[in-house]
Amino acid sequence: MKGNKITGIFLIFLSLGIAFFAGREFLKMREPETIVEGEGVTSIQRLSDYLPALKGTSGDSEIYVIKGKEDGGSVLVLGSTHGNEPSGLMAAVLLIENVKVDKGTLYVIPRTNGSGLTHNDPQEGAPQRYHIKTPYGERWFRYGSRATNPLDQWPDPDVYIHATSGQHLSGNETRNINRAYPGRKDGTFTEKMAYAVTEFIKVNKVDLTIDLHEASPEYPVINAIVSHENAMPIASEVVMNLEFEDISIGLEQSPVSLHGLTHRELGDYTDTYAVLMETANASQGRLRGRTDEALALTGKDPTYVAAQKLGRLFVPFDESGHPLEERVGRHLAGVAQFVIVMGENEPDKKVEITGIPTYEELMNNGIGNYLKEINN
Repeated sequence: MKGNKITGIFLIFLSLGIAFFAGREFLKMREPETIVEGEGVTSIQRLSDYLPALKGTSGDSEIYVIKGKEDGGSVLVLGSTHGNEPSGLMAAVLLIENVKVDKGTLYVIPRTNGSGLTHNDPQEGAPQRYHIKTPYGERWFRYGSRATNPLDQWPDPDVYIHATSGQHLSGNETRNINRAYPGRKDGTFTEKMAYAVTEFIKVNKVDLTIDLHEASPEYPVINAIVSHENAMPIASEVVMNLEFEDISIGLEQSPVSLHGLTHRELGDYTDTYAVLMETANASQGRLRGRTDEALALTGKDPTYVAAQKLGRLFVPFDESGHPLEERVGRHLAGVAQFVIVMGENEPDKKVEITGIPTYEELMNNGIGNYLKEINN
């Protein structure tokens, strides 16, 4: 009898210990990574400024404003539309921490779906964080989920019906913000975040919106720009200019029959030029091996090397992989070119930005050299 009591007490304390450590890990996923406010940042707004219902929630993301002394055009960069696509977040962070604007305004939302960065996809074996070495020490960033946290929006319907078009999709797409635009102020949590982004664009009369994404190497639209038809003339020039920089990239026009995406709905419901950029991320794919921090950072996977040899991929893939530096470099090169081309074609929309790390600089020096020191 005495032995049973001791065993019972031991099991109780073991259970409490497991619950404590599990709870601590759960809370860590709600903790945002630090973003250093760069010298060029002139103010910080929030999505709740455009939809007060978001105030105090995980969807109330920061909007970093980098405004020049001279009036000009305006550009919005969206990072972390999907939290498991790290190059979008990192490209946005590097813009915030490094650039200055002499003319016009650059807006950056690094956590477009902030809720998607408060959890990950454990059934996929995904890491919670990834770490980048800098001259000042190590910095960490969250590896999130493609979807809004179910703690913020649940349950999923059997069928998701896009509000403005009536399009029918799988029920879990109801928590995909890139199927929710232009959003609804009285809709689901995800629709509210999309609505706030749309309102921000309308209120600030944003000239150009660039949504940064990643996709699996076996996805046909990869290393590509997807553009609303109104932005195609600009996007076509950007593709040519990137090719001259030895950055191979494709161009796709936004399908008129696929609704809820930034490059479709923002182009239809606002006056912004709406485009989306995709890079190749092995940790997104279904052919991948172990889904860990190393895969997200290096993009190296022998399974994808084999798949390339079998002709199953839509992007070249060898033992070098597609590291985060390459993916972020592609995004930032695209941002730089879109800004240049828009200004050349429409001088009243000119935006002059300095300090964007180049593709070559990132590949040679690494991302960490362009992350600033955190002052505690």
